[in-house]
Amino acid sequence: MRILVFGGTGYIGSHTCVELAARGHELVVADNLSNSSPRVLDRLQAIIGAPVAFHNVDLRDRDATRALLAGGGFDAVLHFAALKAVGESCERPLDYFDNNITGTLNLLQAMREGGVSRLVFSSSATVYGDPDRVPVTEDAPLRVTNPYGRTKLVMEQLIADLCAADPGFRAGVLRYFNPVGAHGSGLIGEDPGGVPNNLMPYICQVAVGRRPALSIYGGDWPTVDGTGVRDYIHVLDLARAHADALDTLERTGAGFTVNLGTGTGVSVLQLVQAFERASGRPVPYEIVGRRAGDVAEVYADPSLAEALLGWRAELDVDAMCRDAWRWQSMNPSGYADAG
Repeated sequence: MRILVFGGTGYIGSHTCVELAARGHELVVADNLSNSSPRVLDRLQAIIGAPVAFHNVDLRDRDATRALLAGGGFDAVLHFAALKAVGESCERPLDYFDNNITGTLNLLQAMREGGVSRLVFSSSATVYGDPDRVPVTEDAPLRVTNPYGRTKLVMEQLIADLCAADPGFRAGVLRYFNPVGAHGSGLIGEDPGGVPNNLMPYICQVAVGRRPALSIYGGDWPTVDGTGVRDYIHVLDLARAHADALDTLERTGAGFTVNLGTGTGVSVLQLVQAFERASGRPVPYEIVGRRAGDVAEVYADPSLAEALLGWRAELDVDAMCRDAWRWQSMNPSGYADAG
C-alpha cells in the first residue's frame, strides 16, 4: 500500500516507518518538525536502504493538508502528529487543543475529500485516567485527568463519529501504554527536547552523564518496592502493531480499538536496575515526594490486540534497556550529534 505517515519523523512514527518499509509498503512522511529532527530522514534512508519522500506540513494548515491528501493516491494514513507531554499540556492547554484536536479535524476532512478511508491512530492509555483496576481492558471507564489525555479522547471521539457517519471509513485506534527502547542499529531513538518528561529517556541521560540523578516520585506506593508500576513496551513491538493494524483493516474492513502493552507491570526501581545491567553504568537516584495525579500501578490487558490483530509484545525489559542504551551511547546528545 501507499501510506502517508503524519508525524513520521517522531519517535514512534520513525520506527513504524522502518517496519512498514520492511513489509513492502510505499511511504510518504509528513511532519512539521516541531518536536523532531530532519536528520531522522537520513537515518531512515540508511536503515531502509532507499530515500523517504518527505513533506514539511503542519496539520493545522488546512490547505496544505488538503493538497497533500488530494494528490497523493494514498491507501491509508497513520496519524502520529500530536503534542504529547502531560505536564506541558497542563501549562499550555490551548496549544494542545489547537495542535491535536484542530489538526485531527483537518486531517479527517482532508481524508474524506481525498477519498482515503483507512486510518491508524496513535492514541494513549491516558484516556483511562486513574483506572479502577488493573490490568486495564478496553471497556474500562474513560476519564482523563489532564489536557493531553483530553485531546486524545476527543480525537478518538471525532474518529468514531466519522466512522459511524460514513460506513466506508474505518479506523484502528491504538492505545499505547509506555513506549521505550530504540531500533537495534542505534541510528534512531527517543530524543526529547529539553528535560525529558518520560522515565526511560531521563534514565538514559543520567547514565550518559547529561543529568546528575533521577528523581523518583514516591517510594511509598503499595507496590512491590514502593515505586510506581507501569507497562513498558518496546517501540519495535509497537511499530509492528501498527503494521498489523493496517493489515487487519485491509483484511476485515472493520474498525477497532485496542490496548498495546506487555500486560506486565515494571516498577521504577526495577527499570533502573535493568538499565544498570544493560549499560554497565550506575544510575544515581533520589526518592522525592509523589506527584499530584500519579497512581500506584497501571498496566494493560493486551489480549484483545492478540485476538484481533494477531499481535503480542515479544521484547522484554532487558531488550528495551539494551536498545535504549545503544541509541543513547551512540548519540549522547541525540540527533544533535548527527552530521
